Amino acid sequence: MQFWRETVNSATCKIWEPSNIYPSALLGTDVNIGTFCEIGKDVVIGDRTRIGAHSFIPEGVIIGNDVFIGPRVTFTNDKYPPSSPAGWEMIVVKDKAAIGAGSIILPNVFIGENALVGAGSVVTKSVPSREVWAGNPAKYLGNIEEISELRQSKEAKGDICNQRL
Repeated sequence: MQFWRETVNSATCKIWEPSNIYPSALLGTDVNIGTFCEIGKDVVIGDRTRIGAHSFIPEGVIIGNDVFIGPRVTFTNDKYPPSSPAGWEMIVVKDKAAIGAGSIILPNVFIGENALVGAGSVVTKSVPSREVWAGNPAKYLGNIEEISELRQSKEAKGDICNQRL
């Protein structure tokens, strides 16, 4: 914990060292931030959100409650680097969204409530609520219900290993 603001309750947040949290970042309760993360100036992270190791979250990012950000996720606020802060754009991640490991989220993107972004995706467009997107560039794969039904069907047929090794 290199930087803190008084509004952060260190008793309810877990920040694994080393990580760099700017003093102006606002963290909700029960936030968990993995090692080697950078949480920039004025970033807002909601309650019970998990940020995976090696993630980069710059100024202008707002993350809701109960969000999962996988390891090595990079948000970028600068479409035409290097530019001044006046040229930076916001990114918003709504409640209960999940972003898979190694994804890159470009500026001026909105990720909706309960949306899912697959690992390794490059998100260039906004992802609506309850939709699943993946790829480079990320494309629509289906809604959460369709993907869940497909998974359950494959599990019932034994096409997906449902046991831990």
